[in-house]
Amino acid sequence: MVENLHSFSVLPNLERKTSLKERFVGILLVELPIYLLYHDGTDYVVKLSLIDIWNLDGKLKILFMQKRNLLVTIVFLFIGVCGMSAERIRQNFDFDWQFRLGEQGTYKTVQLPHDWSIGLDFSEEAGPESGYLPGGIGYYKKDFTVPLSYKGKRVSIVFDGIYHKATIYLNGREIDYHRYGYTSFETDLTPYLKYGENNTLSVRVDHSEKSRWYTGSGIYRHAWLQVTDPIHVKMWGTYVTTPQVSTSSATISCVTTVANVSTSAGKIEVEQQLVDAHGNSLKINGKRYAVRTDVVIPENGTKDIEQSFSISNPQLWSLENPHLYHLEIVLKQRGKVIDRYTTRFGVRTIHFDKDKGFFLNGKNIKMKGMCLHQDAGCLGVAVPDRSYERRLTILKEFGVNAIRCSHNPPSPEFLDYCDSIGFLVIDEAFDKWKSGYYEQFFDDCWQQDISDMIVRDRNHPSIILWSIGNELAEATRKDNVGVERATMLRDFVRKLEPTRPTMLALAPAYQDKFAAVTDVVGYNYSELSYIEDRKKHPERIGLISESYPYYSGLRPYEARDYSDKNPWNYVMEYDYICGSFMWAGIDYIGESMGWPSKGWAASPFDMCMDEKPRAAYFRAAWTDKPVVKMAVVDYSIDEDPGKDHWQTPPMVHDWTFPYTDSRVLPIHTPSNCDEVVLIDPRGKKYGPRKPKDYLNNTIVWNQPYRPGKVVVIGYKGGKEVCRDSIRTSKPVATHYTLTPDRSTLKADGQDLSFISLQLFDENGVPVRINDRMVTVRVEGDGRLMGIDSGEMRRELRFDSHSLPTYFGKCQIVVQAGRIKGTLKVIVQVEGLPEQVLNIECL
Repeated sequence: MVENLHSFSVLPNLERKTSLKERFVGILLVELPIYLLYHDGTDYVVKLSLIDIWNLDGKLKILFMQKRNLLVTIVFLFIGVCGMSAERIRQNFDFDWQFRLGEQGTYKTVQLPHDWSIGLDFSEEAGPESGYLPGGIGYYKKDFTVPLSYKGKRVSIVFDGIYHKATIYLNGREIDYHRYGYTSFETDLTPYLKYGENNTLSVRVDHSEKSRWYTGSGIYRHAWLQVTDPIHVKMWGTYVTTPQVSTSSATISCVTTVANVSTSAGKIEVEQQLVDAHGNSLKINGKRYAVRTDVVIPENGTKDIEQSFSISNPQLWSLENPHLYHLEIVLKQRGKVIDRYTTRFGVRTIHFDKDKGFFLNGKNIKMKGMCLHQDAGCLGVAVPDRSYERRLTILKEFGVNAIRCSHNPPSPEFLDYCDSIGFLVIDEAFDKWKSGYYEQFFDDCWQQDISDMIVRDRNHPSIILWSIGNELAEATRKDNVGVERATMLRDFVRKLEPTRPTMLALAPAYQDKFAAVTDVVGYNYSELSYIEDRKKHPERIGLISESYPYYSGLRPYEARDYSDKNPWNYVMEYDYICGSFMWAGIDYIGESMGWPSKGWAASPFDMCMDEKPRAAYFRAAWTDKPVVKMAVVDYSIDEDPGKDHWQTPPMVHDWTFPYTDSRVLPIHTPSNCDEVVLIDPRGKKYGPRKPKDYLNNTIVWNQPYRPGKVVVIGYKGGKEVCRDSIRTSKPVATHYTLTPDRSTLKADGQDLSFISLQLFDENGVPVRINDRMVTVRVEGDGRLMGIDSGEMRRELRFDSHSLPTYFGKCQIVVQAGRIKGTLKVIVQVEGLPEQVLNIECL
């Protein structure tokens, strides 16, 4: 029913279909195609050959009869956009792009987000920094048409992220250039559009230079087309603060920047009101909250309008209840609505104390943090929204409450999920300053790049710190250049957004004067350095901005000597340490230790978001739920190589080994229980033992290897509250399971299902040894995004349809298409029967 939708690709969400039983507000015939105005608040486009349409009161019925091959285009616009109203239109612009790699390549159809590097062959020449994936120069183009009725409007394109050095062209004319690969930007198309005709938007992306990690390549985040009145709320033009907050009341203050791109001044009314998630006026205790101001916006200029009101009994944004409000700004001219702009925000207070650490809404909280890069395994950096949601949901359940975006501003959707799921976020502008790849940009771009980050992100309640750099070379200089530069950046941030503190993440090569510049000091791998500095500078506020996942430093200012004491112990021992951010929370592509490893493999989560055995310590330390888990240490395990002190002893959650000599194997058992008992394969009982009597609350049982089953049981108050078991498997898998995280998807061309594949023996025991090749194909309107196993030494490309299991498992990622129906995922495991998994797309 939906076909050839690129013919009017300026319109959003072109793949979504809708029921015709819903209400319409009218019919507008503008040449062909035919426009129908839909009263729902969401954009739709469908093409039908037979359509029944009811008007607003359901009395008038109009029937369009068309010949079989003649298509009628129906466009459902936003609620309130009646006729060709001047209200804002924001349209997804992800589909029907053409892409070519290099000057001699051929164009192929792609959709955004798109990362061309993730689909290339590995090359040793590309280097370990990028995970041996090349960059290059890529070209994008997209044809679209805008109606004649858009004349007099302002039309722009918003790119959430292009890596990097993006040159924008419209109809062959260069109209914009954006260097930094991590910030969002808006480009005005209005002066160069051809109305009622075809337009070609082109983007040249230059990723010829290496970075320190895998950055991906291309238009790797969403794109949006926006249509506004000449007088409109500027993009990211609201700044919402809550200067007074208590449990009984809160003051909501908003500075709105209104732009006027016309040649005459305009008198308008600016109204701000609280609305619900559907745009309806929100009443609290029966009261509607709104305020109006009359202003004149100068021609070809902007004006800031500050408005505020108080609400009673506010719901505070917190980690447990991340409540979000919506503030709608409505612009009216001569009684007619010309723009609506909605901002989501939270009501909360933050406070950093030199003695007690961090407070959210007056509650003392330790930051249980992880540093994250933005790639997502086989998806590269072109991460669909569902992948962000899944990753953050898993981390939340694990006990994580804080994220450091390392080392760049994340996508807007990532921050949206941090707001709604409940995380504390350190938003980081960049990595280095006058060294590394950013050196070429720093002098010309640092102000713009910091401003782009802060102005876009300042309304997110999850963000608690602005970080202005990481492990800077300037920190080790003996002159004052580093201090002057840091002071310059700090002052710029404070002036732009004073409600959050500034931070720098300092390497162990620590400089005293440098640390004194920012409001909060970030200590990388320097728990003991912080403790030592506290004696000299008790006024300083700090946190551990990077920590090893297993070891800690042995001496102050020295990260290369380390002990088995986990860094988290120091956070709990000293009240003034606000928290700690583990490097890294999830394995990522790049920063490889050498061929054939394609990335960083020393995290508690692999790229499939499966917990590694080493993760159990943090689950036990960071959650209240009873935890007891086994991790068997064996140095013969063929594990991905990690980087020396970031690594842990090789561990597996398994009891299958080739030994026949009863050799002793250490079984590490982290637990937050009072007591733990172990039962060996012979049924012999050991314990009870108390985790608190052991380093890192981790009992180590030295057990002779005997095939069979090992069980540990956790007790609280003398009662069993949890248990864990491992068993010896047969050497050969006889069957496998396919477990999707969701079996029903939205038919929106974006939604994902993550399917876990696990090998089992004849007794139903997971098989870790003797991995098998897995081959996948997809039938229906959808596609295979990739197969991942967490194995960094993989030889096959990330977009390959085949991959061996790793430790007996892998993950299949499929994406829904834009037509409703059944997506068939057909899986063949070497030597085992084929299986078919059905995913419904609705």
